Amino acid sequence: MPHHEMHFLQRSGWLRAAVLGANDGIISTASLLMGVAAAGTDSHTLLITGVAGLTAGALSMATGEYVSVSSQTDIEQADLAREARELKDNPDSELRELTGIYIQRGLSPQLAGQVAQALSQHDSLAAHARDELGLNEANRANPLQAALASALAFASGASLPLITAWLAPHAQVQAWLIGSTLPFLALLGAIAARTGGANLLHGASRVVLWGALALVITALIGRWFGVNV
Repeated sequence: MPHHEMHFLQRSGWLRAAVLGANDGIISTASLLMGVAAAGTDSHTLLITGVAGLTAGALSMATGEYVSVSSQTDIEQADLAREARELKDNPDSELRELTGIYIQRGLSPQLAGQVAQALSQHDSLAAHARDELGLNEANRANPLQAALASALAFASGASLPLITAWLAPHAQVQAWLIGSTLPFLALLGAIAARTGGANLLHGASRVVLWGALALVITALIGRWFGVNV
């Protein structure tokens, strides 16, 4: 019978890209706005800086994810092509190799041979891809999915501090950014942990810690240089 049970691992591809994008969008944009605000810029310049950061960041995230995951896909395809050649040229050797893998996992030699024979007759390349190379549909790379998820997540995350800077009184924009960004990060960390089946407190606290550090450092740098952009 077909297997329909959902596992957290099946979410790993898009979840990693989405969480990374949203987290980067919130932290980088909020930090950028904090640094520019600390340098003494006016409201108009601050908002233009935020919009530019959102646009550039979303495109950069999409490009980076696409290139990175495409490289992973190329490696996977190269390994599959090599395995297919080996199965064609040395099927007996590959069958013994698969049998050895199952023996190492705890099956008796006789049962391991039967399992390897049955799986090879069904789809030998799929059996070697899964059990020798560690590739399966749950963790296969998808460049376009990762790129779109990263871009949308970054834009969504970056829009939160940008809206905060737009609504906040200019004299209090830094306080508003800190007061809104850290709860945003905590919520993101908790959602990511919940979606991935991890501990909610750990997921939220580690994001908040690094986000707070980024905000403080960029604010200090902006105040130190005091350069109007």
